[in-house]
Amino acid sequence: TVKPFLNQEEYQRTEHIVKNFENGIGKELHRKLLERAKTRRNWLEDWWQNVAYLDLRISTQIYCNIGGPGPYIETYWPPKEGTRIERASVNIWHTLKYWDLLRTEKVAIERSGNAVLDMSQFRKLFCTCKIPGVTRDSICNYFKTETEGECPSHLVVLCRGRVFTFDALHEGNMLNPPEIFRQLTYIQKRCYSEPDGPGLAALTSEERTEWAKMREYLIDLDPKNLTLLEKIQQSLFVVCLDDASPHATPENYSEVVRLGLTGDPTVRWGDKSYNSIFFSNGICSAFCDHSPFDAMALIAMLSHTEGKISENDGKWKGSDKVRDIPWPEELVFTVDQKIMNGIERAKESYYQKVSDLQLVSYAFTSFGKAQIRKKKLHPDTFVQLALQLAYYKCHGRPGCCYETAMTRRFYHGRTETMRSCTMEAVEWCRSMLDPSATAYQRQQLMLKAFAKHNKARKECETGKGFDRHLLGLLLIAQEQGLPVPEIFVDPAFTTSGGGGNFVLSTSLTGYTKFNGSALPMVHHGYGFFYSIRDDRIVASCSAWKSCPETDAEVLCRTVFQNFQDMLQLTVTAQL
Repeated sequence: TVKPFLNQEEYQRTEHIVKNFENGIGKELHRKLLERAKTRRNWLEDWWQNVAYLDLRISTQIYCNIGGPGPYIETYWPPKEGTRIERASVNIWHTLKYWDLLRTEKVAIERSGNAVLDMSQFRKLFCTCKIPGVTRDSICNYFKTETEGECPSHLVVLCRGRVFTFDALHEGNMLNPPEIFRQLTYIQKRCYSEPDGPGLAALTSEERTEWAKMREYLIDLDPKNLTLLEKIQQSLFVVCLDDASPHATPENYSEVVRLGLTGDPTVRWGDKSYNSIFFSNGICSAFCDHSPFDAMALIAMLSHTEGKISENDGKWKGSDKVRDIPWPEELVFTVDQKIMNGIERAKESYYQKVSDLQLVSYAFTSFGKAQIRKKKLHPDTFVQLALQLAYYKCHGRPGCCYETAMTRRFYHGRTETMRSCTMEAVEWCRSMLDPSATAYQRQQLMLKAFAKHNKARKECETGKGFDRHLLGLLLIAQEQGLPVPEIFVDPAFTTSGGGGNFVLSTSLTGYTKFNGSALPMVHHGYGFFYSIRDDRIVASCSAWKSCPETDAEVLCRTVFQNFQDMLQLTVTAQL
């Protein structure tokens, strides 16, 4: 996988380093890794949690969180002022029904072919929150199934810098949409007629150590503040009533993706595993801390609820009976000037960082999965190769690329890195830019690149990838106080993307109606996330404006052009 980025001499040097590693210290480290694996069902799990997420000191809300809009605007919930509370009530009710399915262990086990997939991430969709630490964060998960015992059942609502809570159960029965409507209307009315709150949630967008210290200070200021923080941590999820009215059409989700991911920090609890955002014009979006789960667990839940909402065309067709339930309670924190200054600083730093973000989200509507499958091609590989070609065209060189492969066939498995920039892909890209290459030659090279990618995907999903294994060897060396092996200091390791240096950070958000986004891994890179439907491909692309050589708009448009050319290639080459 380093070959596309090195010249002959560099490649020989790397080959030499790898051979030395394989016959020397690598052997020893692997033995130690096997020792570790004897005492754990998943040797990677706690390491990955720490290294990939909890040890980070940057603002995780900005750089690591994931989020994306629901597809509702395409059908029964077009953008419309004055609809938000009604839609939120229906959406929240269906989400609560899913929580109930998890509590009663009725969510169907997912499978990939015949393989059963690990479902442990689903426990962390609700009642889960990250707690900032001075050197390392931690995750608190309060979810319990019915057989395990009591589970928190309250929601937290953020609106205009204020924090409210109400229970989703009354006398053991779930609130219905009209009852949720009453609670949200009460909160919105109060927030719109009274002064704004301090916007404490903005502190969650701070760099981790700073937020950890602020949180300690907040608790020292008044022990009641800890009780209130715990109320937020334990809540099912956070409902965000956001005053923005993002523009969105079925073909262009750019503004809603941008605001969903980097909107008003006073109405997002960045550490919460699930924030359900409702914009003022009735558009919904999800926003999540990435540490407890990967996007597919979230998407499984969102797809399930979307299906249920669709069955009733977005309406509540049940009883309008509203019981005499307690009004929502406001969580009023004790704050002083130091906290107020901290909130202001957090907001300033947040807006400064996110204003540098370029984010586009478009639908390619000429064709989708159906057409690609007809050509006997794998739809995900189709997009990945189109992206490789787009990067090559825009930058004149191959782009090292991380694609998420899921390893949920294994106990508590999460992901493996799939490196999409193969020599086969590069050779095909060159042929596409070589005017002397024939359609037949291009098609043959394309099929080779497809085959290579499909093989790599299978390897990664079945535990035969190598990035996580290499990480394990590096971490075991660090744990034993050994020097960092040469293989990890070799420039080729970084150039090819190792150590989190991929210029293309990509993920398929499934063959679903949900498309999310995240930010690029490196300053000169892109985030590229896509969902593939029968008749369209929806893609979100992010980049930093301050990097002169990247342009998310251009890359995304080039990918779409490549879709056309690739489909064309399967036709012309057959003539």
